[in-house]
Amino acid sequence: MAYKSATKAFSVEVTPYSKRLLQVTFIKEVIDNLLKELQDCPVQALEYKSFLRFRAAQILDKLCEHKLKPFLEKALSDRKTGALLLSPEGINSAKQGDAMVKIATAVVHLIGRSNFDQMSGQFYARWAVVNTDNSDSYLRQPQKPLELHNDGTYVNEVTDYVLMYKIDEQHMQGGDSQLLHLDDWEDLAKFYNHPLAKRVMRWSAPPSKNVAYDVYHPVFEADSQANPVMLYIDQFAQPKDYEEGVYLADLGDSLESSKAKLSFPVPVGQFLLINNLFWLHGRDKFQPHPNLRRELMRQRGYFSFATNPFSRYKDFKNF
Repeated sequence: MAYKSATKAFSVEVTPYSKRLLQVTFIKEVIDNLLKELQDCPVQALEYKSFLRFRAAQILDKLCEHKLKPFLEKALSDRKTGALLLSPEGINSAKQGDAMVKIATAVVHLIGRSNFDQMSGQFYARWAVVNTDNSDSYLRQPQKPLELHNDGTYVNEVTDYVLMYKIDEQHMQGGDSQLLHLDDWEDLAKFYNHPLAKRVMRWSAPPSKNVAYDVYHPVFEADSQANPVMLYIDQFAQPKDYEEGVYLADLGDSLESSKAKLSFPVPVGQFLLINNLFWLHGRDKFQPHPNLRRELMRQRGYFSFATNPFSRYKDFKNF
């Protein structure tokens, strides 16, 4: 296959869910050594000193014989793949939550930088989904599916990648992760070639997101190779008229009914890392349980090696 690692530090194989989704497994020795070298660098230090995030990345790449950084850049920018399921051996418990933050931070800072997360006030966000919730979005509501979407739709920052880490899971049934690659979506041409596809629309977030401004961009753009890329979320789109509203409603229905949508579990201790421009992500609803609990961690940011076609619609404030 195209993505064979030339090192024993990590392995790469195609997942059973899709040939586009690659499984990356780091051997326990690499993870143990990474955490050992970062033992005097608590998560708080990563929060306060942003350059330490790149030091963590440097340490991990060295432990991987400098093969990890070029692999990540190639796999995440390749339109044929662009999605990774990463498994650090020996990391499988909520008690290792801080270790998970360090591992994820090291990985993504080899490809770019994580944006400031307004919801948490840090460069990452951690939150729990429980059986009942009064949130103003579906992110924390277990009884509702989180429908397919792109991240970064309602903020100024350019968002090339999204990382989603499973930290904990208790009394869980359902809630599978869901992905859809744009090129596999049966109705892509219909909606991409629609007269409203590149009309600039308004996007705004509810109070819990701590974003006090609206942003304006179209649903679709084209990358440097003239391939469709997307920036869409159903909950925060603000259509100005009947035509925009119907277009967005039809688009959302088509995404959710696509036969190409992937649905699969992500075990505790593993994380997804996807190209946010040509992959959409979501999750299925959970079965109710009074003690249901899932803890997640998110990082999202920009590639240092690419240009996002949506950046011209945004005030590019990555810092």
